[in-house]
Amino acid sequence: MTDTRHADEAIDAAAAKAFFTENGDRAEKLPPVAVVIAAYNEEGVVGSVVDALPATLCGLAAVAIVVSDGSKDGTAAEATAHGALVCDVPVNRGQGAALRLGYRLAREGGAAYIVTTDADGQYNPAEMDRVLAPVVAGDADFVTGSRKLGSQETKDPVRRLGTWVFAMTISMLTGQRITDSSFGLRAMRAEVTGAIRLGQPQYQSSELLIAVLTHGFRVTEVPATIHKRKVGESKKGHNAIYGLKYAGVVLGTWWRERKRRGPASAQRRVPASGSPVSSRDGSRPAERSAEVHVGAEPFARPAEPAAANGSAPSGSASAVGLAPGNSEAGSLDTSSESLEPRSLKRT
Repeated sequence: MTDTRHADEAIDAAAAKAFFTENGDRAEKLPPVAVVIAAYNEEGVVGSVVDALPATLCGLAAVAIVVSDGSKDGTAAEATAHGALVCDVPVNRGQGAALRLGYRLAREGGAAYIVTTDADGQYNPAEMDRVLAPVVAGDADFVTGSRKLGSQETKDPVRRLGTWVFAMTISMLTGQRITDSSFGLRAMRAEVTGAIRLGQPQYQSSELLIAVLTHGFRVTEVPATIHKRKVGESKKGHNAIYGLKYAGVVLGTWWRERKRRGPASAQRRVPASGSPVSSRDGSRPAERSAEVHVGAEPFARPAEPAAANGSAPSGSASAVGLAPGNSEAGSLDTSSESLEPRSLKRT
């Protein structure tokens, strides 16, 4: 396990260094919102996904970061040609590893907020404002779309049943109601991704969700849509295999977080950037990702259920407010500096 972790750290460090070197100021001075996309052999579709992304979200400038996870086709070149900042990783490790690296690039580049979507075009970019809005408003730290509250085009009864079973399982394990544990369209404060441990190379959605919940961050679900994949093939594999592996990640993450948690601390501590050393020149990165571009006090209060788009009825979204837990820096950058939430700069 240690060897694997060290190998992952080396791959991440080399890929991040190349990313900042190749993209220069565009990568080092990111706009407030970074849309992180993990892609593996998505030539022919990733360009249209990037093109469809809004230039602004919730009134804030946005940029796409595509992490090509060992693609053997023209995924990286196509994403670059369509205007995305691309991190081309030579080794295929899995969606979880690619997103973890993307979160790091967003934090080190100074983004205040991170939105994720898939490279296969299954999520509606027009719904990104709805997902990000509660975070920008200061009502939530992490927001996930929910097909249960919204809609889905798939007719596969096994997949539908699996979505329900895993949502119920995580709800019971964490004590918080969740309706969809594997939705790929999410939004969060950038520093949240540096405060939790992310180690799963695949099936990462449940690890991310459980870690965020058990660390005491405010989690909200909003209605959203998942469409059928129109181009290429799913990387999830057979339903039974996917279900077994996903269940293993759910239980493993819950057990890990259960052991981690101690007596509730008086105040949550959040890393400034998630990485104490810059990938570019060995110096400590500026704490730009800790700058919050809204007037709300971050992490200050439990959230009421957030409206889907600012006008939806209160029953249209599910919000979770938790007592602060004992947080630890994560996502492989375990030596991250911490700062008190009230010291986060606001503009």
